[in-house]
Order: sequence, then structure tokens, then C-alpha cells
Amino acid sequence: MLRKIVKIDAEKCDGCGVCVPSCAEGAITIVNGKAVLAADNLCDGLGACLGECPRDAITVEEREAAEFDEAQVAKHLAAQGKPAPIHQPVSPAQAAPAPQQHTAGGCPGSRAMSFNRPQDKAAPAPGASRQSQLAQWPVQLQLVPVSAPYFQGADLLITADCVPVAYAGYHEDFLKAKAVVMGCPKLDDNNFYQQKLTEIFTKSDIRSITVLKMEVPCCGGIAVAARQALAASGRQIPYREVTIGIQGEIKG
Repeated sequence: MLRKIVKIDAEKCDGCGVCVPSCAEGAITIVNGKAVLAADNLCDGLGACLGECPRDAITVEEREAAEFDEAQVAKHLAAQGKPAPIHQPVSPAQAAPAPQQHTAGGCPGSRAMSFNRPQDKAAPAPGASRQSQLAQWPVQLQLVPVSAPYFQGADLLITADCVPVAYAGYHEDFLKAKAVVMGCPKLDDNNFYQQKLTEIFTKSDIRSITVLKMEVPCCGGIAVAARQALAASGRQIPYREVTIGIQGEIKG
């Protein structure tokens, strides 16, 4: 069947093995000093290992491959004394290939907008309503227009969508005075993210890029997409990554 599956570039792989524990299905192993797929039917194609490779040797491709088999995964892991992972059902919308271009037409909720936010002169009293620092709409990477005016001359914040829930100071510490795009590399098409970000970096005068990701392995995919997009754009833009722990702390 034709489906998405992990591809490992043997030329780039140095056999460090960092990707092995990030694959909950145990689909990746080290053979003769290189990471390889143990079997196609063990790989779910979601790319949890993407952000873990320091050599960017792992991507997700679409090709003919054996269907992902949870029963075989369970047997494979049981042989290693490991519990089987829990897989959430994937909806048809998630399983379908992501569209390659989105426009603001059709859905009023995706129309591009900019907001003028007043500058806070004093910190709010305990219990008082806090001022949002969001200065644009939409924010979802699948929906933002690549030539939106709010990207011009902007400091861009690329946020994995769990971060604002985990990190309490997201608005003041990271979002303030920045344009923002958000996404989930585990549920969406990371190749689409890379292509979309490349267009944004190329068409807009981005001043700086900050990537906020969670510490969970699959979240690293959004940073991989950002780094690959920056390289593809040919631009020299100041870049940094920040990792947030699942308990809300800054990990680095």
C-alpha cells in the first residue's frame, strides 16, 4: 500500500543511536553502525523520531510499504521486554494528505488580520484579567498566508501548539511583539511545514526566528522543519530554539 513511512539517509547517519529510544514502536535499530528500519510494518509514519537526529538524516516519505501492524509492534516490543505503545485512532481528515496551499477565502475564521495591542504600563493585580499579546490572525501554520503583512520585518515565533498550555508565561515571555505560527509535527505533515516556512522566510523580511517546542521527542519535528526551511531559503536570519518541559519549565 502507498503510505507515509520514515526514511533514513545512510549517507548522513553516523550511527549515534539517538533516534532509537524516540521510536515508541521500536521500529529503528542500529545495524553495522547505521540506523535502519527493522521492518516497514513497525513504523507508523508519524515521525516521532524526526527531531531527534542531530544529522537531519531522518525524513518521512510516501512510498509503497507494508501496512502498519500494531500486533506485530506488540510482539516486537514484547520480545525486548517492553510494553506496547498506545495508539490513538487517526481520523480521515488527519490521514489525508495536507493541502499544499491555503487561502484566506471561504472560511471567515481564517481571514488574515492584525491587531494593535496597547502597551501595558503596569503588571495586573492578582486575579485581574491579563492582556493578550497576540497581534494577528490566523496563527495556524496551515492557514497563515505566506505573504501576510504581519510577517514583514517581524520577529517570528514558531510554536508547537502544546507550548502555550504548558508554559504559563507564554504571552509575556515569548509572544509579545512577535508574529506567530503554530503547529503539531506529530499530527500534521512536517514536509508541508518545511515548504510553508521556506516560502515565509523567502517572501518576508523576517528579522529573527524563535522556535518553541516541547521536550517530547515528536515535537522536535517542528524545529527540524524550521531549520530545513531556513537553509532552503538561503537567508541569514538569527535563529534559536527553546525547549519547554511537560511540567512547564524551560529546559534549554
